[in-house]
Amino acid sequence: MLNWRDPRNPLAGGAERVSEAYLRGLMTRGHEVVWFANHFSGCASEETIGGLRIVRGGGRGTSVLAARKWVRRQPPFDLVIDQHHGIPWFAPWWCQTRCVTYIHEILGPIWSSFYPWPLSMIGRWQESWTHRLYSKVPFWVGSESTRQAILRRGVREVTLVPYGIDTEILPALESKSIEGTLRLVVVSRLAPNKRVDHAIEVARILMNAGTAVELVVVGDGECAALLQKQVSEAKLSSIVRFAGRLGEAAKDDELRKAHFLLHTSVREGWGLNVIEANARGTPAAVYPVPGLVDSTVDGVTGLVSPLETPESLVTSLRELQANPVRYAVLRRQAWERSRTFRWETILPVACDWLEQQARRPRSTLAR
Repeated sequence: MLNWRDPRNPLAGGAERVSEAYLRGLMTRGHEVVWFANHFSGCASEETIGGLRIVRGGGRGTSVLAARKWVRRQPPFDLVIDQHHGIPWFAPWWCQTRCVTYIHEILGPIWSSFYPWPLSMIGRWQESWTHRLYSKVPFWVGSESTRQAILRRGVREVTLVPYGIDTEILPALESKSIEGTLRLVVVSRLAPNKRVDHAIEVARILMNAGTAVELVVVGDGECAALLQKQVSEAKLSSIVRFAGRLGEAAKDDELRKAHFLLHTSVREGWGLNVIEANARGTPAAVYPVPGLVDSTVDGVTGLVSPLETPESLVTSLRELQANPVRYAVLRRQAWERSRTFRWETILPVACDWLEQQARRPRSTLAR
């Protein structure tokens, strides 16, 4: 598998967690797998993590050449997974074997979160051009939103395999009254595209409207200082707590204690932490963007705000807080749905499909 980041990369996130799960699923079936990724500061060129072989080479702009050079020195692979995060590896044209493309989302507006115009426009153009270039390559995605978007770009074959979770599902749903202080949590890398500043604004609006509220921000990233400044300047330090990066057990505990997970990202491939929160008995309140409208079923397992604004999300939250009975129903339905995303259910489907791809005639793939 070709992916810019590996599990040890400081910028690794949900995409790397699910990618590792898929590769370990293949390892369990007796297959030999290798993860090729970019170098990062202080990393080893090769290491093994729990039996999973990680090879690193090159950086931004050079790792495609490094991967091509490394692959050509290895015994022939049966399948190469070309994972795109906005920019491809162009593997179908040099890997000399079968290839599938794995993407989590079409970045689209995310380019504008990281790059000014005209770089953002160039990024969006090349992403669209790439998908058309790969139109004959089988695609593998994690949500219906992404599947439909890829099909609209002319790709012929797009397979949907939902994401799985490792989070321990509560054996029984605990009582959680929504009356009193409203407890909110964000679990996210603190990056521009995640718009955590919108979640902080939700807490500010609720507080100013007389609602007792607490917000815990779990995660770290390049926007941490700006977000802390936002909280300080708005005098929200008494209601907003930055927990930093937490271990799985501590993160799961924060999810369990909250009334809602807030997710205000520009867009997602799925929104893995939505299902993780559901597994801990907590529904999500999210923006109406691709990925999040897939992981959250509006009015059934959580809330999808009508607009991508903090004010819209606040309205949805206040309406549900005024209806404790409906909140209890949403909690239960979210918790029950999370059971369908256990890895033991998802991995057989994904591994069956990948094995099928590894047996395809090579003539059906792009050259």
